[in-house]
Amino acid sequence: MHVKHIGFFILLCVLQVSQTLVAQFTPYFQNYSLSDYNAGNQNWGISKSTEGKLYVANDKGLLEFDRFKWSLVQMPNKTTIRSVLAVIDKIYVGSYEEFGYWKKDAKGELKYTSLSKLIEKNAPINEEFWQIVSYRNSIIFRSFSNIYIFNDGVIKKIKTPSTIISCDVVKNVLYVSTLRNGILILKNDELVVSILDNTLINTKVVSVSNYNDGLLITTALNGCYLYKGKKLISLNFEIDSLLKKYQLNSHSILGNGNMVFGTIQNGVYYTDAYGKIIFHVNKENGLANNTILCQYLDADNELWLGLDNGLASIDLKEHHTFYNDISGKLGAVYDVISYKGTIYLGSNTGLYFLDNLNNLQFVEGSQGQVWDLKEINGNLFCGHNNGTYLVEKDKIKLISNFTGGWVIKKVPEQSNIFMQGTYAGIVRFKYGNGTWEVKHMRKSTDPIQFLVFEDQYHAWAAHAYKGLYRISFDKNYDSIASIKSYVKKGLLSEYNVRVYKIKNEICFKTNNGWQRYEPLRDSIVPYKLLNDNWGKDSYIISEDPLNILAIKNKDAITFKNLANPDNDLFLMPKYFKKRLIVDFENVSKINDSIYALSLNDGFMMIDGNFKATIKASLAKPTIERIEINKQLIDLTSNKEIEVPFNKSITIAISSALSRDHFFEYAISNTEPIQWSKMENEKLELSSLNNGEYTVLFRAANDLGEKSLPQNIGIKVLPPWYKGKTGFLLFGFLLLLLIGAVYFLHKRKVKKEQRVLQFKFVKEQRELLREKAIQNEKRIIQLKNESLKNEVKLKSKQLANTAMALVKKNESIQEIKKELLEYKNSLDNTYSFRKLLKKLDDSVGHEDEWEVFEYNFNQVHEEFFNKLKTQFPDLTHKDLKICAYIKMNLSNKEIAPLMNISVRGVETHRYRLKGKLKLENDISVTDFLRNFI
Repeated sequence: MHVKHIGFFILLCVLQVSQTLVAQFTPYFQNYSLSDYNAGNQNWGISKSTEGKLYVANDKGLLEFDRFKWSLVQMPNKTTIRSVLAVIDKIYVGSYEEFGYWKKDAKGELKYTSLSKLIEKNAPINEEFWQIVSYRNSIIFRSFSNIYIFNDGVIKKIKTPSTIISCDVVKNVLYVSTLRNGILILKNDELVVSILDNTLINTKVVSVSNYNDGLLITTALNGCYLYKGKKLISLNFEIDSLLKKYQLNSHSILGNGNMVFGTIQNGVYYTDAYGKIIFHVNKENGLANNTILCQYLDADNELWLGLDNGLASIDLKEHHTFYNDISGKLGAVYDVISYKGTIYLGSNTGLYFLDNLNNLQFVEGSQGQVWDLKEINGNLFCGHNNGTYLVEKDKIKLISNFTGGWVIKKVPEQSNIFMQGTYAGIVRFKYGNGTWEVKHMRKSTDPIQFLVFEDQYHAWAAHAYKGLYRISFDKNYDSIASIKSYVKKGLLSEYNVRVYKIKNEICFKTNNGWQRYEPLRDSIVPYKLLNDNWGKDSYIISEDPLNILAIKNKDAITFKNLANPDNDLFLMPKYFKKRLIVDFENVSKINDSIYALSLNDGFMMIDGNFKATIKASLAKPTIERIEINKQLIDLTSNKEIEVPFNKSITIAISSALSRDHFFEYAISNTEPIQWSKMENEKLELSSLNNGEYTVLFRAANDLGEKSLPQNIGIKVLPPWYKGKTGFLLFGFLLLLLIGAVYFLHKRKVKKEQRVLQFKFVKEQRELLREKAIQNEKRIIQLKNESLKNEVKLKSKQLANTAMALVKKNESIQEIKKELLEYKNSLDNTYSFRKLLKKLDDSVGHEDEWEVFEYNFNQVHEEFFNKLKTQFPDLTHKDLKICAYIKMNLSNKEIAPLMNISVRGVETHRYRLKGKLKLENDISVTDFLRNFI
């Protein structure tokens, strides 16, 4: 047996299940649906080129897959392709009335060449070509009626006596299996009978293979035969009964002798060299379709299946297996355990186990969320949403009704005492006299999801959502002595705390990275070692840490061997992508070397002894196509690619020999070189400055592995104005410029002379104008001074006039007073009154006031008009007294002018203040002096 597969059989034996059960566990396989490859449903043939590209004969044409993308090319007549064979740089295909080959041209495009045209002229080809085989230096195209041999540019047709079922090359001999004439061989371009047995008459022979120093002949419905020593012997393989029932359609043999049988009705069977079933993949455990139309086994033991509806690949060299439940009843698996030779599964829908036929069986009464499965003192504990159960075969018994049994841990140095974290706090389980005593430890009812013992009497508990506690138990474990919160003791984040004990250190995973407990300081400090080595986003998903821990970090899972880091095991994300139970990921230890990873709708069995599982080599990328401004260019030249300035270049790459990879690129003339991840297999560069560039490409994967780089030189040409044409044009323009400069210089000199002359004349005019302006300003200034003097003069005249009026009125008042004294001595009363009236009229003569008002307005422009506009309630008398106050006359001086007493003036001034609406602190005199 091949050494690569020893670990696989060890894994299956460890499961301690029957042959039928083993067949239910499958290696990793992947389905490809119509939406993945975007072509027809049916796939009739598969082949792989030496460069690692997969080619598929599809209903719609030829599919090409480089492990990164699918592409389709169609036949010229768009017929279905029935067969395909990749040989060196050609991909031979067979269709209806047509066969030939595809080959990439210098630009990387697949171009078709028809070979059927080489057949004799006008010869009808009313047949399909279902198989293509390479034989010596020839290519054989097989239909049901004939074989066509293509060699050295010539097609030779050979007709068979009956329907051809299959062709196989064994030890450089071409075997042609017919329906009624047995198995023929090709000799000297003729078909001769090699095996003729009644058993094979009217029997569909699927394949002829080298086997046990003879020939293994597989049939569609009659099982397998060995042809040895000219005898045909029925092998009676275990698989035969299934092949007769489900109809064999394709067959392959691995290098280690193991075999693959593809059926029409029930998927694919993988057996050992003696037909004993190792595993079976069909629709019931996840295969997209049960009808295997074709199969292809590559040199890496990767099995490709062409299905009636889709494609699939199975990695036969993997040593990890999967249990998949596509019925949906299992749900999300939270824990897996092997107990007394039976696999038990705890899921969100209840507790299940696998029976002897590997059928999924539900444990009655267990419906609901199962969190934890643990073997304790020979008993199987089931931590459930409803409480905690003891499990025995297909029965359960409730021993604790404290809901939500998340985690249960043995108390150090105590063989029969266990503590459990539940929805409602800590629960103690104590075994004695054949029974389990259950007691809630009280003190706290917080939900405890993580529980780790620091020593015999102290444990650390993490709240399900928020918080961290250090719990002390009394010596008899009858109660909790104390609970101390450590949220304020240096914890970086109090949410989503996980607690572990790693090499006797209490460690914590928080939202902000790893921390550890420092006993001497009684505080929590950052744990740089784990943050640097494992990553701040990592956390442990395995059970009680010993020497091997399962670490989840972003998209990868790593099994860390603390004793020997060189034995770390990596799992690629493809195994569990979109199937992990987020935040409740769990790896269970089945035995010393087998682990179970819980998944949605199943689990994965991991062989811890097989270290080379995922360390797949990454191949150096190849350049597939180069487009400059959407135009393909020749790839055969070794020269650097010249790109016109301001044009884009698109480079398509592939690495078909790599797996589970993505691409990175870098431009090497930038320092330091910075690698960037590509979104797909194409890189488009635009707006590059002219110059020379080296673009590097490499394949990489999620484990940090990198391939050797592929490089391509690019020269971005300068813009036209930096080329020869530009230099010639610039030279000519320079000469024109020099001539123009000389001509313009002479014109400029003449123009400057004219400008200077004009400027001189203009300056003279400007000087004269400025002189005239200065004279005008002087005249205006003199006029203003004259006006000021005139105003002063008028002010004096006005003052003199007012004073004269004052004197006149005072004199008249004196005369009037004296007349009144002599009133009684006068005989003529009438004359006396007449005289008094003339005196009164003389005091308040209106003509004198008009003259005064005119002169007053000459000094104080529009005083009366503005005053009347702003204060329309002012009387004629009010205006007079305002004018006198404006002239700074006193009350005593105003009284004679108004022909009233001084007291009357004061009273009038008081009333005037009201009419002018003045505040108490503002006098009438100040207001009128400043009124403009």
